Amino acid sequence: MVPSVAATAAIGVALAQGALAASFSVSGQQFKVSADSLEGDGFSQYGAIDSGYTLDGKKTVHPVAVSAFESATITNLCQSVVTPNIPILGSVSLLLHAGGSGTPVEASKLYIDLDDLSADATFKNIDIGVAAGSASKGPGIKSGDAANPNGFAQQAEHASLSKVQQTAWATTAGTFKLSGLKMSVQTGTHECY
Repeated sequence: MVPSVAATAAIGVALAQGALAASFSVSGQQFKVSADSLEGDGFSQYGAIDSGYTLDGKKTVHPVAVSAFESATITNLCQSVVTPNIPILGSVSLLLHAGGSGTPVEASKLYIDLDDLSADATFKNIDIGVAAGSASKGPGIKSGDAANPNGFAQQAEHASLSKVQQTAWATTAGTFKLSGLKMSVQTGTHECY
């Protein structure tokens, strides 16, 4: 769970939906995010439930680990979303790249709702097992999150992640600066990893 916290932040940046409402229904599609590195200050991670819909419109819920950062920079960010079964076309992929060429992606008040993460991670002054509502090093539980304030959480002054790969359901940020943004839509399945 510790490494997933940092990787989660990378996902948030990937989702290119800068400032979303605090509470929203997630779509029926996960997305993949990869990054060469993520450097985040004021980190916390806690469990929550995302409510949303399947692609055929049925209500559903997803257990997630929410990785939260006061601020984060991400190098070589890639985000991919594959929409399957489009009539005539089959699968269609949306690919987003940013933060290359020496200018990283920047985000503040970043929240990433993820369910899978792999990375090499280093945390500075980490506390594992704090109550989610008592975590004070990160931005706190996001308003509208279905999270237990007495549940398990972890926090750190700084998180440093490299070789980040994650899948997520949602990302929100107060600000989200995507330097060198390139977005493309292609037929077929094309993912970041």
